[in-house]
Amino acid sequence: MKTHYYLGWFSNYFPKNLSIELQEDITDRKSLAMISSNPSIYEDVDATERSWLDQAGIMFDEYHLINYRIQKEEAQKLIQNASVIFLLGGNILKQNGFLKEYELSDLIKKSSAVVMGASAGAINMSAKWLCSKNFGDKVEVSSVYDGIGLDNFSVLSHFDLERNIALVQSELSPLSEEINIYASNKDCAVRVKGDEIDILGNVYLISHSNIQKLDETL
Repeated sequence: MKTHYYLGWFSNYFPKNLSIELQEDITDRKSLAMISSNPSIYEDVDATERSWLDQAGIMFDEYHLINYRIQKEEAQKLIQNASVIFLLGGNILKQNGFLKEYELSDLIKKSSAVVMGASAGAINMSAKWLCSKNFGDKVEVSSVYDGIGLDNFSVLSHFDLERNIALVQSELSPLSEEINIYASNKDCAVRVKGDEIDILGNVYLISHSNIQKLDETL
């Protein structure tokens, strides 16, 4: 059963109920492969997102950070052997380009690993996403990008939705006619486990131009 976690950004660490679910879902802890969202900057393997897992008591035998320091073939092998794949937060466009350049998307889709993404990483896990300056992206013209496509929906993550709900609804309305969109801000998660979708925190579903807040199930 494939398990995917689409995360917002956590101000401190994972809340207890999310930590418990992750403990149960992540049974294989041999290797954590983290995919940088700014692969030209060689940040330390001790990413903030790793500290969330550490705090939840989820440790791995090996930790790998995939960026341009790693050769393409090695990066692909790390993804194939990973117990958990974590797409880190940061620059959505740079991570999107890196995934294509290193040909990682299909390998991630085929993997039996638990796949997680925080903020930008969660957005790139989705099927499609809207790149817009209204969402803080450094572009002049809005356009739709293809993500990895782990699940057939779109994600808007780590955006102050409540204060900008009319903007979000109008901006995402065209895409929502084609595909469901899960929109959230901080301290939120959408988990897909098999055919089930679970919600943590304030998450909204935008579908056919209508927006509704979803009940928490985690």
